[in-house]
Amino acid sequence: MFEKKQKGFLKDRRGFSLIEMLIVVTLLAIVVIMTSDTFTIVIKQSGQQTKIVESQMEGIIGLEMLRTDIEQAGFGLPWAFMNAVNYSEASTSPAAEYDDAPSNVPRAILKGDDVNYVGYKQGSDYLVIKSTSAGISDTSQKWTYIIYNQAPKAWSTGALSAGERVVVIKPKLDMVGQPRLVVLTDGTFSCQMEEETDAGGNTYATVPAGFRPTQPGEKYMIYGVDPDTPLRMPFNRTDYYVKIPAAMPTHCATGTGVLYKGVVSQGSGTLTELPLIDCVADMQIIIGLDTNGDGVIDSRVTTIDGFSAQQIREQVREVRVYILAQEGERDRSYKHGSQIFVIRDTIDGSAVLVKNVDLGTITEWSRYRWKQYTLVAKPKNLYQ
Repeated sequence: MFEKKQKGFLKDRRGFSLIEMLIVVTLLAIVVIMTSDTFTIVIKQSGQQTKIVESQMEGIIGLEMLRTDIEQAGFGLPWAFMNAVNYSEASTSPAAEYDDAPSNVPRAILKGDDVNYVGYKQGSDYLVIKSTSAGISDTSQKWTYIIYNQAPKAWSTGALSAGERVVVIKPKLDMVGQPRLVVLTDGTFSCQMEEETDAGGNTYATVPAGFRPTQPGEKYMIYGVDPDTPLRMPFNRTDYYVKIPAAMPTHCATGTGVLYKGVVSQGSGTLTELPLIDCVADMQIIIGLDTNGDGVIDSRVTTIDGFSAQQIREQVREVRVYILAQEGERDRSYKHGSQIFVIRDTIDGSAVLVKNVDLGTITEWSRYRWKQYTLVAKPKNLYQ
Protein backbone atom coordinates (compact mmCIF):
# COMPACT_ATOMS: atom_id res chain seq x y z
CA MET A 1 0.00 0.00 0.00
CA PHE A 2 2.76 2.41 0.96
CA GLU A 3 4.69 1.49 -2.15
CA LYS A 4 1.75 2.37 -4.39
CA LYS A 5 1.34 5.79 -2.82
CA GLN A 6 5.04 6.50 -3.21
CA LYS A 7 4.94 5.62 -6.90
CA GLY A 8 1.90 7.88 -7.38
CA PHE A 9 3.67 10.75 -5.64
CA LEU A 10 6.72 10.32 -7.83
CA LYS A 11 4.52 10.22 -10.92
CA ASP A 12 2.88 13.52 -9.94
CA ARG A 13 6.29 15.23 -9.69
CA ARG A 14 7.24 14.64 -13.27
CA GLY A 15 8.77 17.75 -15.07
CA PHE A 16 7.64 19.52 -18.27
CA SER A 17 8.35 17.89 -21.57
CA LEU A 18 10.72 19.45 -24.11
CA ILE A 19 7.80 20.43 -26.35
CA GLU A 20 6.02 22.18 -23.45
CA MET A 21 9.19 24.10 -22.59
CA LEU A 22 9.64 25.21 -26.22
CA ILE A 23 6.04 26.46 -26.33
CA VAL A 24 6.46 28.44 -23.12
CA VAL A 25 9.79 29.96 -24.25
CA THR A 26 8.28 30.93 -27.60
CA LEU A 27 5.29 32.60 -25.95
CA LEU A 28 7.59 34.41 -23.52
CA ALA A 29 9.74 35.66 -26.40
CA ILE A 30 6.66 36.99 -28.19
CA VAL A 31 5.50 38.80 -25.05
CA VAL A 32 8.97 40.30 -24.53
CA ILE A 33 9.12 41.53 -28.14
CA MET A 34 5.66 43.05 -27.93
CA THR A 35 6.30 44.77 -24.62
CA SER A 36 9.72 46.03 -25.72
CA ASP A 37 8.20 47.69 -28.80
CA THR A 38 5.50 49.24 -26.65
CA PHE A 39 8.09 50.38 -24.14
CA THR A 40 10.20 51.93 -26.91
CA ILE A 41 7.16 53.83 -28.22
CA VAL A 42 6.26 55.01 -24.73
CA ILE A 43 9.82 56.20 -24.10
CA LYS A 44 9.93 57.95 -27.47
CA GLN A 45 6.59 59.68 -26.93
CA SER A 46 7.60 60.64 -23.42
CA GLY A 47 10.81 62.22 -24.72
CA GLN A 48 8.87 64.06 -27.44
CA GLN A 49 6.35 65.39 -24.92
CA THR A 50 9.18 66.47 -22.61
CA LYS A 51 10.81 68.46 -25.41
CA ILE A 52 7.45 70.03 -26.27
CA VAL A 53 6.98 71.12 -22.66
CA GLU A 54 10.54 72.49 -22.60
CA SER A 55 9.85 74.45 -25.79
CA GLN A 56 6.65 75.88 -24.32
CA MET A 57 8.42 76.91 -21.11
CA GLU A 58 11.20 78.59 -23.11
CA GLY A 59 8.56 80.45 -25.08
CA ILE A 60 6.69 81.66 -22.01
CA ILE A 61 9.83 82.91 -20.25
CA GLY A 62 11.33 84.47 -23.38
CA LEU A 63 8.10 86.25 -24.31
CA GLU A 64 7.66 87.67 -20.83
CA MET A 65 11.16 89.17 -20.93
CA LEU A 66 10.38 90.65 -24.34
CA ARG A 67 6.99 91.95 -23.18
CA THR A 68 8.55 93.70 -20.17
CA ASP A 69 11.20 95.42 -22.28
CA ILE A 70 8.65 96.63 -24.84
CA GLU A 71 6.33 97.95 -22.14
CA GLN A 72 9.23 99.82 -20.53
CA ALA A 73 10.58 101.23 -23.81
CA GLY A 74 11.38 104.90 -23.32
CA PHE A 75 11.59 104.68 -19.52
CA GLY A 76 14.15 107.24 -18.32
CA LEU A 77 14.93 108.53 -21.82
CA PRO A 78 15.38 112.29 -22.33
CA TRP A 79 13.57 114.25 -24.99
CA ALA A 80 16.41 116.76 -25.19
CA PHE A 81 19.83 117.56 -23.66
CA MET A 82 20.62 120.48 -21.36
CA ASN A 83 24.05 120.88 -23.00
CA ALA A 84 25.88 119.36 -25.96
CA VAL A 85 26.42 115.64 -25.44
CA ASN A 86 28.63 113.02 -27.06
CA TYR A 87 27.92 109.37 -26.31
CA SER A 88 28.45 105.90 -27.80
CA GLU A 89 26.21 102.87 -28.27
CA ALA A 90 26.81 99.50 -29.92
CA SER A 91 30.31 98.92 -31.26
CA THR A 92 29.65 95.81 -33.39
CA SER A 93 27.64 95.12 -36.53
CA PRO A 94 24.73 94.85 -37.16
CA ALA A 95 23.76 96.37 -33.78
CA ALA A 96 25.62 99.60 -34.61
CA GLU A 97 23.18 100.24 -37.47
CA TYR A 98 20.59 101.19 -34.83
CA ASP A 99 22.75 103.68 -32.92
CA ASP A 100 21.48 107.21 -32.26
CA ALA A 101 24.91 108.17 -30.97
CA PRO A 102 26.90 110.35 -30.79
CA SER A 103 24.54 113.28 -30.23
CA ASN A 104 20.98 112.47 -31.33
CA VAL A 105 18.09 112.06 -28.90
CA PRO A 106 17.63 108.31 -28.40
CA ARG A 107 14.69 106.61 -30.12
CA ALA A 108 12.88 104.23 -27.77
CA ILE A 109 11.94 101.57 -30.35
CA LEU A 110 13.68 100.66 -33.60
CA LYS A 111 13.06 97.81 -36.01
CA GLY A 112 14.87 96.10 -38.84
CA ASP A 113 12.43 94.56 -41.33
CA ASP A 114 13.22 91.12 -42.85
CA VAL A 115 16.96 91.58 -42.29
CA ASN A 116 19.61 89.58 -44.11
CA TYR A 117 22.66 89.83 -41.87
CA VAL A 118 25.36 87.19 -42.19
CA GLY A 119 25.02 84.63 -39.42
CA TYR A 120 21.44 85.62 -38.61
CA LYS A 121 18.16 84.01 -39.66
CA GLN A 122 17.51 85.42 -43.09
CA GLY A 123 14.21 87.23 -43.48
CA SER A 124 13.52 87.65 -39.75
CA ASP A 125 12.99 91.01 -38.05
CA TYR A 126 15.36 92.80 -35.64
CA LEU A 127 14.02 94.75 -32.64
CA VAL A 128 15.79 97.39 -30.52
CA ILE A 129 14.52 98.69 -27.17
CA LYS A 130 16.10 101.67 -25.39
CA SER A 131 15.35 102.60 -21.77
CA THR A 132 17.26 102.83 -18.52
CA SER A 133 15.49 99.67 -17.31
CA ALA A 134 16.50 97.56 -20.34
CA GLY A 135 19.68 96.40 -18.61
CA ILE A 136 20.07 93.14 -16.69
CA SER A 137 21.53 94.57 -13.46
CA ASP A 138 19.65 95.44 -10.29
CA THR A 139 20.82 99.03 -10.67
CA SER A 140 18.95 99.42 -13.96
CA GLN A 141 15.66 98.71 -12.16
CA LYS A 142 16.14 101.51 -9.61
CA TRP A 143 15.05 105.14 -9.70
CA THR A 144 14.33 107.99 -7.31
CA TYR A 145 13.91 111.76 -7.28
CA ILE A 146 15.58 114.71 -5.64
CA ILE A 147 14.03 118.06 -4.69
CA TYR A 148 15.93 121.31 -4.30
CA ASN A 149 17.90 121.44 -1.03
CA GLN A 150 16.79 117.94 0.00
CA ALA A 151 18.28 114.48 0.02
CA PRO A 152 17.02 112.07 -2.68
CA LYS A 153 13.90 110.11 -1.78
CA ALA A 154 15.06 106.89 -0.10
CA TRP A 155 12.83 103.90 -0.84
CA SER A 156 12.52 101.11 1.72
CA THR A 157 13.68 98.60 -0.90
CA GLY A 158 15.64 99.03 -4.10
CA ALA A 159 17.28 102.26 -3.03
CA LEU A 160 20.22 103.56 -5.05
CA SER A 161 23.57 103.19 -3.29
CA ALA A 162 26.82 105.11 -3.37
CA GLY A 163 28.96 104.10 -6.34
CA GLU A 164 26.11 103.18 -8.68
CA ARG A 165 26.07 104.95 -12.05
CA VAL A 166 23.00 107.07 -12.82
CA VAL A 167 21.62 109.66 -15.19
CA VAL A 168 19.56 112.65 -14.08
CA ILE A 169 16.61 114.11 -15.98
CA LYS A 170 14.86 117.41 -15.42
CA PRO A 171 11.21 116.63 -16.21
CA LYS A 172 8.85 118.97 -18.01
CA LEU A 173 6.96 121.35 -15.76
CA ASP A 174 3.16 121.56 -15.99
CA MET A 175 3.21 120.19 -19.56
CA VAL A 176 5.69 122.88 -20.56
CA GLY A 177 9.11 122.11 -22.06
CA GLN A 178 10.71 118.73 -22.53
CA PRO A 179 12.27 116.16 -20.17
CA ARG A 180 15.96 117.06 -20.52
CA LEU A 181 19.02 115.05 -19.65
CA VAL A 182 21.22 116.95 -17.21
CA VAL A 183 24.56 117.43 -18.99
CA LEU A 184 27.40 119.43 -17.49
CA THR A 185 29.07 122.11 -19.58
CA ASP A 186 32.04 119.81 -20.19
CA GLY A 187 29.69 117.21 -21.79
CA THR A 188 29.49 114.87 -18.79
CA PHE A 189 26.05 113.21 -18.92
CA SER A 190 26.19 110.73 -16.03
CA CYS A 191 27.53 110.46 -12.50
CA GLN A 192 28.04 108.13 -9.56
CA MET A 193 25.89 108.25 -6.48
CA GLU A 194 27.84 109.76 -3.59
CA GLU A 195 27.58 109.14 0.13
CA GLU A 196 26.84 112.10 2.36
CA THR A 197 26.12 112.56 6.05
CA ASP A 198 23.36 114.77 7.41
CA ALA A 199 23.43 116.87 10.62
CA GLY A 200 22.20 113.93 12.64
CA GLY A 201 25.05 111.70 11.51
CA ASN A 202 22.91 109.63 9.13
CA THR A 203 24.45 108.69 5.79
CA TYR A 204 22.57 108.69 2.50
CA ALA A 205 23.29 108.40 -1.23
CA THR A 206 22.97 111.47 -3.42
CA VAL A 207 24.18 112.85 -6.74
CA PRO A 208 27.09 115.30 -7.16
CA ALA A 209 26.31 119.01 -6.85
CA GLY A 210 26.26 119.64 -10.61
CA PHE A 211 23.37 117.20 -11.02
CA ARG A 212 21.13 118.61 -8.30
CA PRO A 213 18.15 121.00 -8.74
CA THR A 214 19.15 124.64 -8.63
CA GLN A 215 15.80 126.39 -8.07
CA PRO A 216 13.44 126.26 -5.05
CA GLY A 217 10.72 123.63 -5.55
CA GLU A 218 12.54 122.09 -8.53
CA LYS A 219 12.59 118.27 -8.80
CA TYR A 220 14.93 116.06 -10.84
CA MET A 221 14.48 112.36 -11.64
CA ILE A 222 17.41 109.99 -10.98
CA TYR A 223 17.60 106.72 -12.97
CA GLY A 224 19.97 103.86 -12.21
CA VAL A 225 21.78 102.55 -15.28
CA ASP A 226 24.79 100.41 -14.32
CA PRO A 227 26.24 99.14 -11.01
CA ASP A 228 29.80 100.36 -11.54
CA THR A 229 30.80 100.83 -15.20
CA PRO A 230 31.40 104.33 -16.62
CA LEU A 231 28.50 104.94 -18.97
CA ARG A 232 29.00 105.05 -22.73
CA MET A 233 25.30 105.90 -23.25
CA PRO A 234 22.78 107.65 -20.98
CA PHE A 235 20.40 104.66 -21.03
CA ASN A 236 20.46 100.91 -21.45
CA ARG A 237 19.68 99.08 -24.64
CA THR A 238 18.65 95.56 -25.54
CA ASP A 239 18.30 94.02 -29.02
CA TYR A 240 16.13 91.04 -29.95
CA TYR A 241 17.08 88.95 -33.00
CA VAL A 242 17.23 85.42 -34.40
CA LYS A 243 20.82 84.35 -34.84
CA ILE A 244 22.42 81.06 -35.91
CA PRO A 245 25.18 80.27 -33.38
CA ALA A 246 28.25 78.22 -34.23
CA ALA A 247 26.86 75.31 -32.21
CA MET A 248 23.11 75.03 -32.61
CA PRO A 249 21.21 72.81 -30.18
CA THR A 250 21.33 69.30 -31.64
CA HIS A 251 17.56 68.81 -31.54
CA CYS A 252 16.90 71.85 -33.75
CA ALA A 253 16.02 71.50 -37.42
CA THR A 254 18.62 72.65 -39.92
CA GLY A 255 17.98 76.25 -40.95
CA THR A 256 16.49 77.43 -37.67
CA GLY A 257 18.15 79.82 -35.23
CA VAL A 258 17.99 81.00 -31.63
CA LEU A 259 16.08 84.04 -30.39
CA TYR A 260 18.51 86.16 -28.37
CA LYS A 261 18.19 89.12 -26.03
CA GLY A 262 21.41 91.04 -26.62
CA VAL A 263 22.20 93.69 -23.99
CA VAL A 264 24.65 96.37 -25.13
CA SER A 265 27.57 96.60 -22.68
CA GLN A 266 28.19 100.00 -21.13
CA GLY A 267 31.89 99.21 -21.09
CA SER A 268 32.64 97.88 -24.57
CA GLY A 269 29.52 98.34 -26.67
CA THR A 270 29.44 94.60 -27.44
CA LEU A 271 26.34 92.51 -26.83
CA THR A 272 25.89 90.18 -23.87
CA GLU A 273 23.65 87.53 -25.40
CA LEU A 274 20.96 85.64 -23.50
CA PRO A 275 19.39 82.76 -25.48
CA LEU A 276 15.60 82.80 -25.02
CA ILE A 277 13.98 80.38 -27.47
CA ASP A 278 15.70 77.60 -29.46
CA CYS A 279 14.84 76.37 -32.95
CA VAL A 280 13.21 79.57 -34.24
CA ALA A 281 12.23 79.64 -37.91
CA ASP A 282 11.11 83.29 -38.07
CA MET A 283 10.26 86.43 -36.07
CA GLN A 284 7.97 89.11 -37.46
CA ILE A 285 6.90 92.41 -35.91
CA ILE A 286 3.94 94.69 -36.65
CA ILE A 287 3.74 98.15 -35.06
CA GLY A 288 0.44 99.88 -34.36
CA LEU A 289 0.43 103.66 -34.83
CA ASP A 290 -1.86 106.47 -33.74
CA THR A 291 -1.10 108.94 -36.52
CA ASN A 292 -3.66 111.62 -35.64
CA GLY A 293 -3.27 111.72 -31.87
CA ASP A 294 -6.82 110.66 -30.97
CA GLY A 295 -5.65 107.71 -28.86
CA VAL A 296 -6.84 105.08 -31.35
CA ILE A 297 -4.55 102.92 -33.50
CA ASP A 298 -5.31 103.79 -37.11
CA SER A 299 -2.33 102.29 -38.93
CA ARG A 300 -0.24 99.13 -38.67
CA VAL A 301 3.19 99.04 -40.29
CA THR A 302 6.14 96.69 -40.61
CA THR A 303 8.76 99.44 -40.57
CA ILE A 304 9.30 102.76 -38.82
CA ASP A 305 12.46 103.69 -40.71
CA GLY A 306 12.95 107.43 -40.72
CA PHE A 307 10.82 108.05 -37.64
CA SER A 308 12.26 110.60 -35.24
CA ALA A 309 12.34 110.10 -31.48
CA GLN A 310 9.36 112.44 -31.19
CA GLN A 311 7.33 110.60 -33.85
CA ILE A 312 7.97 107.30 -32.09
CA ARG A 313 6.86 108.79 -28.76
CA GLU A 314 3.72 110.29 -30.23
CA GLN A 315 2.61 107.55 -32.61
CA VAL A 316 3.78 104.08 -31.49
CA ARG A 317 1.03 102.56 -29.37
CA GLU A 318 1.38 98.81 -29.84
CA VAL A 319 3.99 96.22 -30.81
CA ARG A 320 2.92 92.78 -32.03
CA VAL A 321 5.60 90.08 -32.16
CA TYR A 322 5.14 86.74 -33.94
CA ILE A 323 7.65 83.94 -33.41
CA LEU A 324 7.55 80.64 -35.30
CA ALA A 325 9.45 77.99 -33.37
CA GLN A 326 9.97 74.25 -33.50
CA GLU A 327 8.06 72.33 -30.86
CA GLY A 328 9.81 69.21 -29.57
CA GLU A 329 12.21 67.07 -31.60
CA ARG A 330 12.02 65.44 -35.02
CA ASP A 331 9.32 62.78 -35.06
CA ARG A 332 9.45 60.22 -37.86
CA SER A 333 5.90 59.14 -37.05
CA TYR A 334 4.63 62.69 -37.65
CA LYS A 335 4.14 64.51 -40.94
CA HIS A 336 3.35 68.21 -41.18
CA GLY A 337 0.26 68.94 -43.21
CA SER A 338 1.68 71.64 -45.48
CA GLN A 339 5.01 72.97 -46.68
CA ILE A 340 3.81 76.53 -46.02
CA PHE A 341 3.22 77.63 -42.44
CA VAL A 342 0.95 80.68 -42.38
CA ILE A 343 1.69 83.15 -39.59
CA ARG A 344 -1.62 84.89 -39.02
CA ASP A 345 -3.45 86.98 -36.45
CA THR A 346 -6.87 88.44 -35.79
CA ILE A 347 -6.66 92.21 -35.34
CA ASP A 348 -9.69 94.38 -34.67
CA GLY A 349 -11.92 91.44 -35.62
CA SER A 350 -10.27 90.87 -39.00
CA ALA A 351 -7.98 88.04 -40.07
CA VAL A 352 -4.53 89.35 -40.97
CA LEU A 353 -1.83 87.49 -42.89
CA VAL A 354 1.52 88.23 -41.27
CA LYS A 355 3.77 86.03 -43.39
CA ASN A 356 3.89 82.76 -45.30
CA VAL A 357 6.93 80.81 -44.11
CA ASP A 358 8.25 78.18 -46.49
CA LEU A 359 9.43 75.33 -44.32
CA GLY A 360 10.67 73.42 -47.34
CA THR A 361 14.16 74.88 -46.88
CA ILE A 362 14.46 73.13 -43.51
CA THR A 363 15.79 69.56 -43.68
CA GLU A 364 12.95 67.09 -43.07
CA TRP A 365 10.68 70.02 -42.17
CA SER A 366 7.63 67.77 -42.42
CA ARG A 367 8.85 65.69 -39.45
CA TYR A 368 8.77 68.62 -37.03
CA ARG A 369 5.91 70.25 -35.18
CA TRP A 370 5.72 74.07 -35.28
CA LYS A 371 4.18 76.59 -32.92
CA GLN A 372 3.34 80.25 -33.43
CA TYR A 373 3.88 82.50 -30.41
CA THR A 374 2.02 85.81 -30.53
CA LEU A 375 2.86 88.68 -28.20
CA VAL A 376 0.91 91.95 -28.01
CA ALA A 377 2.58 94.65 -25.90
CA LYS A 378 1.72 98.30 -25.36
CA PRO A 379 4.61 100.66 -24.47
CA LYS A 380 3.74 102.51 -21.27
CA ASN A 381 6.54 105.07 -21.05
CA LEU A 382 6.83 106.68 -24.48
CA TYR A 383 4.60 109.70 -24.10
CA GLN A 384 4.80 111.21 -20.62
